[in-house]
Amino acid sequence: MQSGNLGSFGPVSRLTLGGGGIGMVWGPTSEDEAVATLRRAVDAGITLIDAAPGYRICEAMIGRAFDGRLPSGVRVTTKYSLGTVAADQVYTLLRKSLERSLQTMRLERADMFLLHSEIRPDEFEYPPGQPPKDERSTALSLYREAVVPAFERLVADGLIGAWGITGINHAAATIEAISQGARPAAVQAIANLLDSPGEMNGTGLAPRPRDVIAAAQAAGVGVMGVRAVQAGALTSALDRQEDSPTTADFRRAEPYRELCRNWGKDPAITAYRYALGIEGADTLVLGVKNVAELEQALLAESQGPLERAQIASIDALGLR
Repeated sequence: MQSGNLGSFGPVSRLTLGGGGIGMVWGPTSEDEAVATLRRAVDAGITLIDAAPGYRICEAMIGRAFDGRLPSGVRVTTKYSLGTVAADQVYTLLRKSLERSLQTMRLERADMFLLHSEIRPDEFEYPPGQPPKDERSTALSLYREAVVPAFERLVADGLIGAWGITGINHAAATIEAISQGARPAAVQAIANLLDSPGEMNGTGLAPRPRDVIAAAQAAGVGVMGVRAVQAGALTSALDRQEDSPTTADFRRAEPYRELCRNWGKDPAITAYRYALGIEGADTLVLGVKNVAELEQALLAESQGPLERAQIASIDALGLR
């Protein structure tokens, strides 16, 4: 397994095991399969596990798989969807969620704690039909005035080693957050050949993930690339049939699958290899839910990024 440098967080494997899949966010699995996937990941050289309480059983499966004794060199992140609250509540809410996560994972400390809610401009209004803005997003002013100091206090408390943010949907606010003032160790950003966050985006704005990644590079902030296969939209077949932005992306990606057929290549493996070649993406966070899906990603990593001509052929499809 190759490694990359995740900003000030230091070296990590090129693949990170995300918790959404093993937590059953992306479809059914079993607890035994989730534990087997965690153990196979670290045996294969993955050194970072990206958890969150929002990933359902993920944190409990980490506790079950390792019983509070992570393998040497393996680090764990967790997150909290804070939203926008009163400034004097921020530290208390972050700490309460963190302590609950640590108890569930049977750990005493998290290596990184990330803001799971997206950062938005204070005045931004979401389109009709979206959840209330203060539930789904954190105002930029609150992030600066209360979230950053709370994270730094948790570092001083010895409960976390570093902190990071989610950099999806509000590109301008994210870029401002990572370019000015105290900087996170890492930002999570979309890294796929569609540049698509799928159903995660309800802003009506273009996501502009490559601008976020470039800004992070310039600021010395690590990048955790997410959604390399866009929740299955870049695989040969979706295992979920609901009408959603992901199914729309699956249909949009048909020219990509046709190109892969012409090459005799698996579209999921090719999508991983494309994402591995996105400049500035230090590690890819996998959404796999079982060992079989993990093996696809491991095979892709072993083959390395696509050749430039292959990337150019994919980009020429005009899917971004």
